[in-house]
Amino acid sequence: MFKRLSIPTRHKTEFIDVTAHIAQAVQESGVREGLCTVFVPHTTAGVCIQENADPNVPHDLINALHRLVPDDIPYLHVEEGEENAPSHVRAMLVGSSQSLIVEGGQLRLGRWQAVFFCEFDGPRSREIWLHINGQ
Repeated sequence: MFKRLSIPTRHKTEFIDVTAHIAQAVQESGVREGLCTVFVPHTTAGVCIQENADPNVPHDLINALHRLVPDDIPYLHVEEGEENAPSHVRAMLVGSSQSLIVEGGQLRLGRWQAVFFCEFDGPRSREIWLHINGQ
């Protein structure tokens, strides 16, 4: 099964917990045992699996990424009206896909884990593509 999820973002940089949306798509697919591939088809956004118990964790991750990839170095990629080179680098570090285990018709994540859509160049209208396969 293939499904597109629309993700509207509200801020320049934010992490959005999309676990419930993905879990619902897995249940709707009818797959009992298999894999769910989560893919972000954008070059300035990504997807990660991280802790969801403490709401400070996404903020800490964003702060760390901004320190690793500062906005104020002389990037060569400067488009008219968009200076988003740091967003490309941050998205590359996070990655554009994750593979999730489906067992018993449910996502199998660790106790503290959630799936986050990672926006680095918002606000924008974004998508996540899901491919759910198995039996």
